[in-house]
Amino acid sequence: MKYILAHIETLVCLAGIGQICLAAGSTAIPGILKWKTELTKVHPLIRHIFWMYAGYILVINFCFGFVSALCAHELTNGSKLAVLDTGFIGVYWVSRICIQFFGFERKNFPTGKWLVLGEVVLVSLFLFLCTVYALAFYTNLQKL
Repeated sequence: MKYILAHIETLVCLAGIGQICLAAGSTAIPGILKWKTELTKVHPLIRHIFWMYAGYILVINFCFGFVSALCAHELTNGSKLAVLDTGFIGVYWVSRICIQFFGFERKNFPTGKWLVLGEVVLVSLFLFLCTVYALAFYTNLQKL
């Protein structure tokens, strides 16, 4: 554990790169899940709100990634801002994991070995991000 905490800055940087990759890869999801076709079935206002939320999430993931990759030292220096930022990002990813397992009905998930593999990779990344930001939050609290 001491070894991991000693390298938290590197882990935050890697988490940033992971979030950038996640955001870039997320641009393929509308095509894979046929959002344009599926969203024609809902009211135009709902469709607009859905695309707006998807855009916000994409931008947030990119921003978390860039901040983490480019400012890992500042996110692990023990300042109040570092505590708050790593805590916020950690809560964001823990929320994502909770929604994944408690908010989605599994019966509606697409099937196929590539989609299942994609889900395993994504959930693994989400768990990595939860862990890294929780550890960063913890180490920042210890430095206060």
